[in-house]
Amino acid sequence: MKLTLQIAIALLALVVLSSGQTAQNPVPGPAAGSTPQENAQPAATAPPVIAPPADQATVPPMVATVPKKPASSKPAPKPKGGKNASISTAEDAAEDAKEASQPYVIGSLDVLQISVWNDPKLSGTFGVSSDGMVSMQLIGEVKADGLTVKELTAVIRQKLMATVMNDPDVNVQVARNNSKKYTILGGCARQGEFPLLGEMTIMDAFANCGGFKDFANLKKIYVLRGEQKLPFNYKEVSQGKHLEQNRRLKNGDRIFVPE
Repeated sequence: MKLTLQIAIALLALVVLSSGQTAQNPVPGPAAGSTPQENAQPAATAPPVIAPPADQATVPPMVATVPKKPASSKPAPKPKGGKNASISTAEDAAEDAKEASQPYVIGSLDVLQISVWNDPKLSGTFGVSSDGMVSMQLIGEVKADGLTVKELTAVIRQKLMATVMNDPDVNVQVARNNSKKYTILGGCARQGEFPLLGEMTIMDAFANCGGFKDFANLKKIYVLRGEQKLPFNYKEVSQGKHLEQNRRLKNGDRIFVPE
């Protein structure tokens, strides 16, 4: 009986002891007269973002670029054919300029206009024969083939002075050029020899050919000048392209139009 009473007393003491500890450490609650917002804990805020200065340039992101491969430059093809290769444009221009500066050389079958001042009987139109001679009154035959106009004038004047004339005034001009010729062969309506009148080009020569035949290859025309073969593309030149092909004709040039 005494033991049971002691156990009960001990249990009661433990209950009283635990109740006292709870009273000494109360759970904090909202203060009297305060609102829930005042007692709420402040929310965590993100750190402020610092903007760069306004005068500081924004650096764009670097992008890796692959350098482009430079276009390959191939040298111009060299002309083929050895002696038959076309001469360069610079050489053509220099040679043409040199020939243009030289005086005209009279040849067989040329027609001359010879005037002797104050003597109509000695003046007139004279043809150079096939053997290169020109015949005039008082002086007979004079060789004109191979002479320039100035040289023939001096010869005629000297021969007239050897007769009855004291100081004749002689003037010689080429009325018609028949000694300088070119030839057109192949796919043209008119073929054969044509007179080379003054400074004519290849395009000028085709004005006398009467047009091209239906199957003429106008891209493969060529001129034979001695041992040289000079290409000529009629379609390109007629369209204003590669005009360096339109060379000045020379005596004896032969133009071929393939079919």
